[in-house]
Amino acid sequence: MLFSGTVRDHAVDEDGILREGVRHLTYEVYEDQVVPTFGAIETELRVRWPHTGRVAMLHRSGQLGLMESSVVVAVSAPHRPEAFDAARYAIDAIKAAAPIWKHEMWAGGADWGTGAHVPVGPAEVPAAARAERA
Repeated sequence: MLFSGTVRDHAVDEDGILREGVRHLTYEVYEDQVVPTFGAIETELRVRWPHTGRVAMLHRSGQLGLMESSVVVAVSAPHRPEAFDAARYAIDAIKAAAPIWKHEMWAGGADWGTGAHVPVGPAEVPAAARAERA
């Protein structure tokens, strides 16, 4: 399973207000802590999905333009559901646990990205509920 998050031309803030005309994002990364955090995310992922094969996680830093990939997660597993679930957990855990901050520049303003929070431990990140199959 491969997930690539791209820079969009819009964002919704904490009040539900649409910010249109996003021009670019700038990511700041606390590098000394990101690598160990990614390692802890992978360790927790393998506890939850012990049959996981390869895991790769990448988050870019600096200024990124529209449609550029900012974050990539790839997970292999013997079966699709486990690969999808593990990859979903990895992207959610990166957003919740990694010390990475997003600054948005849009038409008419700029501000730190929505949903800013204190990072949590990877074990505290819940796994997403699996969608029911018809």
